[in-house]
Amino acid sequence: MNYIFYFLIVTSIIAGAINGKLSDVVNAILQGAELSVKVAFSLIGIMSFWLGIMKIAKQCGLIDLIAKLIKPVTKRVFNEIPEDSPAIGDIAMSFTANAFGLANAATPIGIKAMEELQHHNTDKASASNSMCMFLAMSTAGFQIVPATVIAVLIGIGYKNPTSIIAPTLLVTSIAFISAIILAKIFQKYWKPQKNGGKQ
Repeated sequence: MNYIFYFLIVTSIIAGAINGKLSDVVNAILQGAELSVKVAFSLIGIMSFWLGIMKIAKQCGLIDLIAKLIKPVTKRVFNEIPEDSPAIGDIAMSFTANAFGLANAATPIGIKAMEELQHHNTDKASASNSMCMFLAMSTAGFQIVPATVIAVLIGIGYKNPTSIIAPTLLVTSIAFISAIILAKIFQKYWKPQKNGGKQ
């Protein structure tokens, strides 16, 4: 990726120099750098707020309540792991973070959930069906409130940043449901063998 960005920057500078618009290229670089700083600072506030909310939710037991509410769903989706596994709470917390658009907060939680799922994995050399399902659902990124995107839109001065909520909810819902369906379909064709291999 670094090579790609390097190639784009060098190509832009060369093209600007050839066309006599090198000053425009330099100005665009400076304006982009200034905008990136503004967006970064706008993210600090909203990320701090939602991360604080997540911390409070965990300490007051709201995450455990969410885990209990989604237990009927997790029992069917993650039918390979015990109902009392700590992974259920971590999965619930990860999805809650993703639902509010906190990908940065969801990442360490998701890693912890994967570690818990690995404890129940009979074949330590490859991912279990539950691990693949969790990865697919996390990648789909179901979001109710895309907080990070809204913060970016605010940072660039967009007038109505909340207008993205409805289309984001629609698209991520379709992706989320599709991920579950496809993962379940693939599980029927790639079943773990007793010796730890795959069929």
